[in-house]
Amino acid sequence: MTTSATLPHLAKPVTLTPTGDPTPVEKAVADGIAGDFEPETFLWINFHRPDGGVRVWYAWTAGGQPLGGRIDQLAMAAGYDAADWLHVADRHEQTSTRGRVEIKAYPLRPVLADVQSGVRSPEERREGVRRILRKAGEITGQPPRTLTPRWLGFGPMLTARKH
Repeated sequence: MTTSATLPHLAKPVTLTPTGDPTPVEKAVADGIAGDFEPETFLWINFHRPDGGVRVWYAWTAGGQPLGGRIDQLAMAAGYDAADWLHVADRHEQTSTRGRVEIKAYPLRPVLADVQSGVRSPEERREGVRRILRKAGEITGQPPRTLTPRWLGFGPMLTARKH
């Protein structure tokens, strides 16, 4: 079914056509979620799909992108890795849900303070990450390229890279 609607800010009607692409709806939901959080927050939004899969969206509130990028630069320069990211992220993660949407919010000022003060992953957690990677290599027959991957990121440059 095709529906036409005239929106107040548009001069011509918009044609809405159903598709199998969830991207526009997910983007609208992610934008709406971001509007509910404080400035300088990084959001990791998981859209749980009916088939059991998950689509991940990242969003930032006002000031979040540059601050996330600054955090990433400092962390990378200090040699932080994925174990450190997991530890710092866990310290500040605020999780909530809206139906099948899971939201992980990270206020970035406290994350920045941790990185600036040298908060790092405990060695037992770092070894746990290595054990998981070694086991994954055994199961897949593909040894990991590194036993401690690099910092995952809170800013748009690192979160946009393909892993």
